[in-house]
Amino acid sequence: MQTSTRDRIVVATARLLQRQGYVGTGIKQIATESQATLGSIYHFFPGGKEAVAVAAIRHGEQEFAALLKEALDSEPDPADAVVSCTRQLAAGLKESGWVDGCPVTAAALETLGADSELQKACADALNGWERLVRDKLLGCGFPAGDARELATTVISAIEGAEVTAQVNRSEEPLLAAGRQLARLVRSYGIDPPRR
Repeated sequence: MQTSTRDRIVVATARLLQRQGYVGTGIKQIATESQATLGSIYHFFPGGKEAVAVAAIRHGEQEFAALLKEALDSEPDPADAVVSCTRQLAAGLKESGWVDGCPVTAAALETLGADSELQKACADALNGWERLVRDKLLGCGFPAGDARELATTVISAIEGAEVTAQVNRSEEPLLAAGRQLARLVRSYGIDPPRR
């Protein structure tokens, strides 16, 4: 199946943002990487670089949400599911040569304090991932307040561990975070559902 020009632009921009951030990504580079003309970019994204970046962040959000959901669904025990997720992330990061980290981290950090569509897309992504973890915890019998706070902790720790893994070019920060988050989840003493 052939990819549409719009999709090529979005995917190429997502990879560029992931690797070099919003500030480091130029519209001409997006055109080159997506094999699209500048006219095509402005046709699909009349708002220019920010508009294509928002679409790319949403694409990255969906990609990571799929990985996270698969990891969460792979294990009935939420602690084991978190470990599975961090293992997958560590392996993918290593395989990419330590460049394909979180699809929103760089853009989120570059837009701090701004009230922009890009900042909102980053916040929506993080909040959506937290909801996936929260829903897993709720489904396993965690009280709502604990599930919400624990989900925030899980996503925050994974985000930080991923950056640390990239900087150190090591899987260990993600693997350690997974092990410690699993201990935290288990400390609540809630028995996971059986398959």
